[in-house]
Amino acid sequence: MKLKVYLSGEIHTNWRNEIMDKCKSKNLEIEFSSPTTNHELSDDVGVKILGSEEKKYWHDNKSAKINAIRTRNSIQKADIVIVRFGEKYKQWNAAFDAGYASALNKSLIIIHNDEHQHALKEVDAAALAVTKNTDEIVDILNYCINGSLK
Repeated sequence: MKLKVYLSGEIHTNWRNEIMDKCKSKNLEIEFSSPTTNHELSDDVGVKILGSEEKKYWHDNKSAKINAIRTRNSIQKADIVIVRFGEKYKQWNAAFDAGYASALNKSLIIIHNDEHQHALKEVDAAALAVTKNTDEIVDILNYCINGSLK
């Protein structure tokens, strides 16, 4: 069974690469996708393509809408959506992605540390699994594909 997995959430650590590398080492058939992880490009894509804006609101609005084209399509095509909440920043976009995935009835896996448990309780309640590290994610994906923990 080949899965399509969308990796959403914080972009300041290499957690995506960790998951992809560990899945590859286990020969798991997974097609991964993710949002644009280049923060500057993500913030400025709208004005780079459609032209500059005087007001920051419209600058951000253009980029958000273009990013949403990529994000919505990737989440819709995914079998599993994994959303990581990092330590440092408020990640409203990650929470939005989790809500969107839940609304589409996608299999949702959340990853965050214990410190964020209370703030993310509603997001966690919508998830099928809440994890603390990439090893737990890889074990879940392995089980989903192979039906075992080997």
